[in-house]
Amino acid sequence: MGERRAPGLRIRGADHVSEKRGRLLALAGDDLRGIELLRFAIQQAVAELAGLGGMVHLGSPGFGGGLRLAVTSGLPPAFTQAWERVDGNGPLAPARAFREGAFVQASLASIGHGMPEHGAMANGPPDGAEAGSWPVGTAIAAVPLLGRGGPVGALSVVTVSSRKPSAGQRAFLDTLGRWAGERLGRSTAPPPDPALTEWEEQPTGPQDLQAVGTWDWDIRTGDIVWNDAMPTVLGLDPDTVDGRIDTWMGTIHPDDLPWVLSDMDEAIYTGRMHSTEYRVCRQDGTIGWVRVRGQLVLDDNGEPARMVGTLWDVSRTHDVLETIIAPQTRNAESASAERASHIRRLAGALAEAVTVRDVVAASADHILPSFGASGLMLSFLEGDHLRPVGFTGYPKEFIDRIARMPASWGLPMTGVLRERTPMFISSSEEYIERYPATADIPAAGGKQAWAILPLVASGRPVGSCVVSFTDRHQFTGVERNLLTTLSGLIAQAMERARLYDREHTRARELQRELLPRELPTLPAVTPAARYLPASKDMEVGGDWYDIISLSADRVAIVIGDVMGHGVAEAVTMARLRTAVRTLADLELSPDELLSHLNDLVSELGDDFYATCLYLVYDATNRSCALARAGHPPPAVVHPDRTVHFPDADPNSPLGAATPPFDTVEMELPEGSLLVLYTDGLVESSTMDIDQGMAELARALRGTISGAVAGHRDHAAQPDATGLHCAECLESLCDHLTATLLPSRQRTTDDAALLVVRTHALPSEDMACWPLPDHPRAAGEAREHVRAQLRAWDLDDLSMTTELLASELVGNVVRHAKGPIHLRLLRSNVLTCEVSDGSPTTPRIRRAADTDEGGRGLQLVAAISRRWGTRFTANGKCIWTEQPLMPESTTLLPEQVGLDLYDLLDDE
Repeated sequence: MGERRAPGLRIRGADHVSEKRGRLLALAGDDLRGIELLRFAIQQAVAELAGLGGMVHLGSPGFGGGLRLAVTSGLPPAFTQAWERVDGNGPLAPARAFREGAFVQASLASIGHGMPEHGAMANGPPDGAEAGSWPVGTAIAAVPLLGRGGPVGALSVVTVSSRKPSAGQRAFLDTLGRWAGERLGRSTAPPPDPALTEWEEQPTGPQDLQAVGTWDWDIRTGDIVWNDAMPTVLGLDPDTVDGRIDTWMGTIHPDDLPWVLSDMDEAIYTGRMHSTEYRVCRQDGTIGWVRVRGQLVLDDNGEPARMVGTLWDVSRTHDVLETIIAPQTRNAESASAERASHIRRLAGALAEAVTVRDVVAASADHILPSFGASGLMLSFLEGDHLRPVGFTGYPKEFIDRIARMPASWGLPMTGVLRERTPMFISSSEEYIERYPATADIPAAGGKQAWAILPLVASGRPVGSCVVSFTDRHQFTGVERNLLTTLSGLIAQAMERARLYDREHTRARELQRELLPRELPTLPAVTPAARYLPASKDMEVGGDWYDIISLSADRVAIVIGDVMGHGVAEAVTMARLRTAVRTLADLELSPDELLSHLNDLVSELGDDFYATCLYLVYDATNRSCALARAGHPPPAVVHPDRTVHFPDADPNSPLGAATPPFDTVEMELPEGSLLVLYTDGLVESSTMDIDQGMAELARALRGTISGAVAGHRDHAAQPDATGLHCAECLESLCDHLTATLLPSRQRTTDDAALLVVRTHALPSEDMACWPLPDHPRAAGEAREHVRAQLRAWDLDDLSMTTELLASELVGNVVRHAKGPIHLRLLRSNVLTCEVSDGSPTTPRIRRAADTDEGGRGLQLVAAISRRWGTRFTANGKCIWTEQPLMPESTTLLPEQVGLDLYDLLDDE
């Protein structure tokens, strides 16, 4: 049946398409050169013949007739590897087209296909290639690239059919070959010397073998043995070569060194021949190229043992290629290589980025120079708003404005997230046409072109990345693909960094909540402290400190360090700090308190350890008692500016110690300094703890000397340390941390510093009396209290204090034993103490309605602000505290009970 056609309709054949494609060549600009030119030519040829793919070989008639593969498109590496080098005098289609200067077509099935080593095609098809490895009819068509001086290469297309091209197709291919050849050779240098033979895969003559280096690399030991020619090939002075492999590797250009090792590893892993070219930096400063070939050698057990091979200079080959490819191509390749280098470094930086700030910095450092951009903004989508988390190249006011704009306004940043498709806007006019509602955005941001990329991680949108340009910018296909690919890397890094920041912030907040918000203001001490977390890539630690007010102007000072980093360590630190406060309220001695802490840490498990220093300072006699569990000793600074560290056994850390703990007791002169710290302040990878403590002592002496010099004219009583105020102690903390830790990168551990200046309670604020072990002792106690409070002008507290003293003394007379002492202390509170020789601890009990006694301690608890008991060397001490300003207290007869009236009767 004949074909039916509509009236006036003509079917245009392949020749018509060839004519239109030929006219397309005339439209290509002069900026299409080098690799881009060859790739464009391949694409046109493949489209013309409806082929599978194509390749271009370059060569020179006067250069031995050899051809080298320069560019491929659409063909797998397994195929093109066999065509890397082609013998110009051989029967293959590219060689014939190059040699004859005319179109050639040949069947692929007749020559087979395999995966030979480089250069195997120089002498024909590879050994072992089966003739039927390609389907019958599969062919390769080749056309010469004709320059002004003759053929400069050949363009080949692999076709699915051996059918001859039409006349129009032949004419187009001839035109394409002349067009590409002329453009390729416009900027070439004069033809190379015909005597050169470096186009051959490797030297074959005896004189050439003298310039071939041979090497034998022992994979297990890393030793390499080479012949005398190796230094010559590498451009090294033979007298400076010691035969070590790092000398050879050192000659490889630093940019290529990772690929050297990667190629070797692949050859060792797969057992295939290693064959690669590397750029080398010679000792005379010149750059050259060498070809390395190696083969894996197995031992008797079939395990990789050695790599053996050859190495020779192929620098002249590259020089010839440089004369064939135009300088413009080299500039484009250099720019492409620079961009690729930036992208490789960006990928590495994103892999190492920990925080969102790291991701922003890495993206700005590598994306902006790679694409010539001037602005970058990374944002997270939170609810109905985009929250910018990092930016560069924009004013802060513009970023604040973007943050206030809801996503419902139709910003392009939210649009790409909704559609998960990148958007490229080349001009401000294009932006205004697309988004008229926000037409003032380009002027406000000062940009003219934008690449707006969605950040999608784990299948869900997390934010957007905007790369912007000051001037108009036409995005090429390569740029679009690269930016789209980079957005995926940035999205993964941003999501990982956001999770880290969130958890790190929570852990930091937990740690800050567990440390004292403010150190207490006490008459006995003036404190200042610093906590410095470890470097950014570390988790929170377990360093902690505290100051606890005890009875009778005594102060507990504690510092500790839970070993390790993380939330678990921070929680352990909180448990220890709570335990210390609870045990301190029991007025335990330092060694006894550490024993209880050791039991607590031991119960947490075998993986938990902590160091701790617990110190008790008594302002009434300036005594200091301390015990350590694996913690560094405090630095004690006396008023004469001497610095020393108490010499005592540090004991083992909590969790590994065996009580009892050693206790150090000393007397501190008025105005002494106690400097407590964790090991992160004085120990690092570059400084052991002894050096750190010596450095701490030097820093203290230097700071105190400077403080003294700065306060010579101070009107108050001279202070030998020069640190007479809380602000001075704060400055001291800053100086010590800046001196010992000038850069936080020096240490991977947290550091805590606690500086305490001690004060003695003046003798005129203390009064003490012995009392007889007799019922009339209560009356004497009231007389002493009444007289002393009159002398201190505290008559308003006389009645309450007399009742307290009477009850405490009455308890001793009835239930304990002497000797009995009464002591009053005037500080920020009024303390009344009664001590006796009995270790029995009194306790409050609930008295029945018919009981005639047992309400004494209820009375004490009712009329004092706080009270308690502590053990002494000879017994115990019961104490009470009252504010110096009297508080309103009304006592009912049933609250007083019979105890007080019995004491009054005793009087």
